[in-house]
Amino acid sequence: MDFLVGADSDDGRSPRGSRAGRGRRRKRRRNKGGFLAPLLAVIILVGGLGGGGYYGYTWLRDAMTVEDYTGQGTGKVLVEIKQGQSSAAIGQTLEEQGVVKSARAFTDAAEAAGKSASFQPGVYELRKQMSGAAAVELLDPSKQMVDRVTLKEGLRLSDTLVTLAKATGKPLKEFQQAAKDAEALGLPSYAKGRLEGYAFPATYDITPKMSAADILTAMVDRFNQTAEKERLVAGAKEMGRTPHEIMTIASIVQAEAGNVDDMGKIARVIYNRLKVDQKLEMDSTIFYALNKYGIAASNADIESDSPYNTYRRLGLPPGPIANPGDHAIQAALNPTEGDWRWFVTTDPERGITKFVSTEDDFLKIKAEFERNQGQQRQGNG
Repeated sequence: MDFLVGADSDDGRSPRGSRAGRGRRRKRRRNKGGFLAPLLAVIILVGGLGGGGYYGYTWLRDAMTVEDYTGQGTGKVLVEIKQGQSSAAIGQTLEEQGVVKSARAFTDAAEAAGKSASFQPGVYELRKQMSGAAAVELLDPSKQMVDRVTLKEGLRLSDTLVTLAKATGKPLKEFQQAAKDAEALGLPSYAKGRLEGYAFPATYDITPKMSAADILTAMVDRFNQTAEKERLVAGAKEMGRTPHEIMTIASIVQAEAGNVDDMGKIARVIYNRLKVDQKLEMDSTIFYALNKYGIAASNADIESDSPYNTYRRLGLPPGPIANPGDHAIQAALNPTEGDWRWFVTTDPERGITKFVSTEDDFLKIKAEFERNQGQQRQGNG
């Protein structure tokens, strides 16, 4: 042995060259075998395809085929699409509810129709065992199941609940029961646990899956949004009133006003009377107490012992008498400047209301109202 691994030879020449040469020879032998291995694999694969190509094709076809129903399906299934749901998530929901055979059938159909990103939240009526394409077609926004209900400004809560029951087909008792749960509805603390005045009048889209409590909660949410926009809490403090008192004033304004232009003046009359401890003497509050409607309270009406009888009691009634809209709330927070203490709708047919500052002038416009009423009764007779 004339050398050791890692040592130099006596003549100063390194044995590395010898090892490198042998390494190259070994590498060439390995490369030769490496070339043959893939070649052998190709030959085997080609042979396999030649002998079992049909079965391989069948497996590949089945693996790539999306399971789908055919046709329009049967029965009825209510499906809710939630805000922000992707087409994949919607497809999964449809598969779970037995609408489509696979989520992929739906997502493929949605992509083919160019609607993957156009689905809108809502409740839709579909059917069991529909094709993916048929399901996509029924999830068009124009086919949402929704009852559009408009609740007028100034509607009392009792009438609001009746309107909702008729529009939705839900029992009136469900709405009446839900209206009692102030905490569940999200009523503000200053509402004192009563929904009257805080079921905001507007147009609502109501889906079949919404309960009576859900619907009333949506109305309270809308009120809370309006209260924030109008700065109800801060504005009430500036007026020296509580938010509940402002809403009570707004409800009276809403019930008494013939048009929006008169609201600020009616609010001013209320404030002017409160300032001098004059009874409000508002017919609308008596009608609320008696659960009826009218233009002018009778002598019998004003004998009512209700705390809402502002002919007999000083100050504001215990709470709102109706659900006011944003114009009435604005009027209660920003009454028109003036010294009026009386007003009379002298011509109800045309919605003409006159405002005066003295009792003598009040008697004159009251007489004008009575004359107009007499003429209208004669005309109707």
